[in-house]
Amino acid sequence: MVSSGRPDPDGAKLSRDKLIELSHRIIKDLAAMKPQIELVEEKNEVRLEVIRQFQALLREELQMDQGVRKKIQSQRREIAEGSAEWDILFRKYYADEMRKLGVG
Repeated sequence: MVSSGRPDPDGAKLSRDKLIELSHRIIKDLAAMKPQIELVEEKNEVRLEVIRQFQALLREELQMDQGVRKKIQSQRREIAEGSAEWDILFRKYYADEMRKLGVG
């Protein structure tokens, strides 16, 4: 995992290794929940789908992050990234975007 919260060069905030580790844990936990949960596909297929869904979610989050940054940059006056004002605007605009998605 990238501890700084900044994306890897490919745009992912979680490394491929971390995604694989998480997918294995999820499948292990799901398998332990028998009989409440029964996998209808092979475990590896479900695990690969978990990875695909994580990657899609991370891509959406990256696009949202970039959109919020552009919105802050488009202000009439320059607002320094890392300043208290920038942080407040980022949180506000990010929360607005999350609400548009029905989250939060």
